[in-house]
Amino acid sequence: MRKCISLTLLFLCLAPGYLFAETPEEKGLAIAREDDRRDNGFADFTASMVMVLKNRHGEASQRILRNSTLEVTGDGDKSLVIFDEPRDVKGTALLNFAHKTGNDDQWLYLPALKRVKRISSANKSGSFMGSEFAYEDVTSQEVEKYTYKWLRDEIHDGLDCFVFERYPAYQNSGYTRQVVWLDKAEYRLLKIDFYDRKNSLLKTLTHRGYKKYLDKFWYPDAMFMENHQTGKNTLLTWSDYQFQTGLKDDDFNKNSLKRAR
Repeated sequence: MRKCISLTLLFLCLAPGYLFAETPEEKGLAIAREDDRRDNGFADFTASMVMVLKNRHGEASQRILRNSTLEVTGDGDKSLVIFDEPRDVKGTALLNFAHKTGNDDQWLYLPALKRVKRISSANKSGSFMGSEFAYEDVTSQEVEKYTYKWLRDEIHDGLDCFVFERYPAYQNSGYTRQVVWLDKAEYRLLKIDFYDRKNSLLKTLTHRGYKKYLDKFWYPDAMFMENHQTGKNTLLTWSDYQFQTGLKDDDFNKNSLKRAR
């Protein structure tokens, strides 16, 4: 009897990982939390963007944009996207208030109509200005907006990656799930496969050209969204990142939409 007890104690000492192993759901959440932790503290940033839209025949159109983003303590980030070119969309602006739980708040200013239009939660899966990015893709991806499940570790583009699924926890998403590739060394987002409401592969987003800012934060130079069902794609190129510029809450309200130039 004593021998059995001793062997049991030895097993407990040698194999704690067996008894207290993370579930795939716990591991997926832990990865997402660490990714979020590494991205906290940038305060604010501005950047310039070029958006190139291509249809299934390869015909392209181009748009010039500006982005401002403000980190919000205790909630999701705020952002303002302004279109500068071409002429027919100049002055169009999108204001995002991301939230950790529930639906994000989004407003679109249309200069031709001189009015601010609220994007309803039922339209979050709609195309953002004709691109392959949906409205729900262009707000900050807060940890609490999803549930998670780690799938596997694998090499992607020569980098050792976590591969996990995340499932939208908010209403009216256009996706049943997203499969995410995140490199283990720096927690950079490399790829997302988006599955539609029928659980069919809809789109793939890839991030390229990462650079490190403020000796801590990794941001990509390019985001490429390919729609597998329509043959269309959108390339979003980022440049001129400027961090900690002194942006404030007053720079992110519906009046700021109308002031967009």
